[in-house]
Amino acid sequence: MAADDQIRDAAEEEDAEIRDEEGRLVAEFVDDVAEAIGANDAERVRELAADLHESDLGDLIETLEQDDRPKLVELLGKDFDFTALTEIDETVRVQLLEELPPETVAEGVRELDSDDAVYILEDLDEAGRARILEQIPAPERIALTRSLDYPEDSAGRRMQTEFVAAPEFWTVGHTIDYIADARELPDTFYEVFVVDPTYKLVGSVPLDRLLRSRRSKLLSEILEEDPRTIEATEDQESAARTFERYNLVSCAVVDENERLVGVLMVDDIVDVIEEEADEDLRALGGVTSDEEISDPVIYTARSRIPWLLVNLATAFFSASVIGLFEATIEQMVALAVLMPIVASMGGNAGTQTMTVAVRALATQEIGGHNARRLVRRETLVGLANGAALAIVVALIAGLWFKNAQLGVIIGCAMVVNLVCAGLFGILIPLGLDKLKADPAVSSGVFLTTVTDTVGFFAFLGLATWWFGLGGPS
Repeated sequence: MAADDQIRDAAEEEDAEIRDEEGRLVAEFVDDVAEAIGANDAERVRELAADLHESDLGDLIETLEQDDRPKLVELLGKDFDFTALTEIDETVRVQLLEELPPETVAEGVRELDSDDAVYILEDLDEAGRARILEQIPAPERIALTRSLDYPEDSAGRRMQTEFVAAPEFWTVGHTIDYIADARELPDTFYEVFVVDPTYKLVGSVPLDRLLRSRRSKLLSEILEEDPRTIEATEDQESAARTFERYNLVSCAVVDENERLVGVLMVDDIVDVIEEEADEDLRALGGVTSDEEISDPVIYTARSRIPWLLVNLATAFFSASVIGLFEATIEQMVALAVLMPIVASMGGNAGTQTMTVAVRALATQEIGGHNARRLVRRETLVGLANGAALAIVVALIAGLWFKNAQLGVIIGCAMVVNLVCAGLFGILIPLGLDKLKADPAVSSGVFLTTVTDTVGFFAFLGLATWWFGLGGPS
């Protein structure tokens, strides 16, 4: 135990030297590495960075200037862990791979598990990918090409093709001896897959069961029949839900003929969950799913402007509603002061409902069995919140402008708009999902239009009717 404590303390001390209390790389450490790179001091670079964890090395690569990144790889040589490239932004990764010699990339990729190798290569264009694959021996090249041929964001792209498979007539002892003597095994595995002569999956044997069984037992006697499988063409998000639903740590991947072609591991699924959550979060803000903080200004601006133009069009639509009540606003300036409050509160309330709805759709928690109940619930929530806020805003507006009637009007408009916000905050995502559109991307624009339009129309319309002012023009 004392030795373990010393090793742990040494690791924590080393980590503390390169990261601050908030987990960011220490500026002095990055400066030391950059200085060593500038001096072309390979020995110093290896001393500083050769033993870094892949995550730390990835952060270092992103922090360095673009020109220093390929030099870091060159100076580290065989000590550079290409797994670190799975930890960095796509833009940075592609730039770095394009600046490195294909032979260097090919040699580094060969040391990786197939899933990591595919993850690194898949973002390159076909020409760049081909140059690297040409440098890889045929058996490994064929396996990588097969994985890259699967659709993007599919389980086949995420799986690793290294796994342990055995026929059902093997004994436990034979299997254990095979695992002990094999030279090429996955770095991590949790089960032995049992296959028939055509490589169709018969069952699986978890390692704990294998090690607890007598050596003379046949695998056919201890295997788990009908194990869960994932098709190679299945979407990665669907595969992640399977892992979550059944608490899996690994799962066999099969092709269209039910033959075993790979295995998905829980660490890959964690990456998928993070990637999908990040994608949905970006989409809610009208940002493309592949945008990174390292992207150039022109690319970023071009990717964001489409939804901004849509927003502009809907804003003009909302403004046209205000224009209908121009005469009303001229006669009572207080309306111009208060009407943004109604629209803003409706937008915020609608966004709350929309966020819950989009998340529930993404996790498949909404279906035909509960959609109506959720619509009713969110409408009632809007009514309850609208009534509570109406009392507050009515009091404030009435005292502010010394006009109790104006307070009643804005209170009523608040109730109307929050009920609509709750109703459309769930109906819009449900409708877009039915139309096979991504609710995360499109819902916000339509919802804002609804809450602004309803808010302005309800408030100004009620004021026009109540005070007998000039009506819509």
